[in-house]
Amino acid sequence: MDLPVVIAGAGIGGLSAALALGARGHDVLVVERAGELAEVGAGLQLSPNACRVLKELGVLDRLMPHAVAPRAIRIASGRTGREIASIELGDRIATRHGAPYLVVHRADLQRTLFDHALDQGRIEIRLGSEIIEISDTPDGIVQCHVQTGDILAQISAKALIGADGVWSSIRNRVPGHREADYTGLTAYRATLPAERVDDDLLTRTGLWLGPNAHLVHYPICAGREFNLVALVPERWTEEGWSATADRTALLDHFGNWAAGVKTLLEKPDTWLKWALCGVDANGPWSDGKIALLGDAAHAMLPFAAQGAAMAIEDAAVLAHHFPPTATNVRTVLKAYEADRRKRVKKVQETAVENGRIYHLSGPMAVGRNTVMKLMPPDRLSARQDWIYGWTPPL
Repeated sequence: MDLPVVIAGAGIGGLSAALALGARGHDVLVVERAGELAEVGAGLQLSPNACRVLKELGVLDRLMPHAVAPRAIRIASGRTGREIASIELGDRIATRHGAPYLVVHRADLQRTLFDHALDQGRIEIRLGSEIIEISDTPDGIVQCHVQTGDILAQISAKALIGADGVWSSIRNRVPGHREADYTGLTAYRATLPAERVDDDLLTRTGLWLGPNAHLVHYPICAGREFNLVALVPERWTEEGWSATADRTALLDHFGNWAAGVKTLLEKPDTWLKWALCGVDANGPWSDGKIALLGDAAHAMLPFAAQGAAMAIEDAAVLAHHFPPTATNVRTVLKAYEADRRKRVKKVQETAVENGRIYHLSGPMAVGRNTVMKLMPPDRLSARQDWIYGWTPPL
């Protein structure tokens, strides 16, 4: 009997990898610590590079009823409230790149991936389970000791993929990989019923730029809800890495912003906040028959809206390099790592640079706004082609 590939984590990356490897012909076991899929997080932006993979995995059509395809990204000044530039999306971006640009609730994407995986005969998912020990046999088989309640099972695997997020436990088994670091930035998130915001906000993604802060918003859940994300630099003093937010403290960051923006920020009664932590993509991603994927390998700032997309891309590339007949799994995983590192690192660096640009103040902000206003819309859109135009390997 062929040994399975074991995947730690049933998040976006882990489930995408399960589907990609299953389609390639592998048996797959996904081990997830949570006892049920919870609505953790909020909105996600899925650019054409991610949607192209989801389409190949047979997931995109299933996801569309839960998604929104915004017609544009409206970039505006947080201080004045005036529009700086607009990047057309909708049919134009879908035609340009052969796949749509979507915004969704993270839970809707995860549930769609999960349900599709359950429909595949080669994929098993164990919720409420945890890999508590990993060992190697003399003949090179990975032994995963999986705890599910009071039951301890020993699973022999051809490979172990750590897709268990920014605080990955599997990453501890990859020598030389640094732990996640707090970036000094916090994301405040809230959702509202769509009827509580102006209709115009439900057709576009909004990006508001200001000194030491920026705001992103867009519709989710097929347009029934409205997602807001406010990003600011601040010290993190909470015990964990997410917490209920002090609404007053958030609003203080935006005290000098335009009245319309402040009114929007005042609408949610409850905000949650997350410390933004990163994992350097330059660290090793694999060791022997163990490899990392998604945030476990390269958690990044959200300022390029590519965190989920990079994990989905990882899944496609891993499956491409991993035929079921592969006899040297170490070589397969090293090839996957080498194939992905340069692109992911560039996206990481782009996200950091975007954050710096978004938060400019004074004359530098005026210069930024002027350049963006004068840039032809097609040229502004083309700056994303290297990201959005990526296609999965054949």
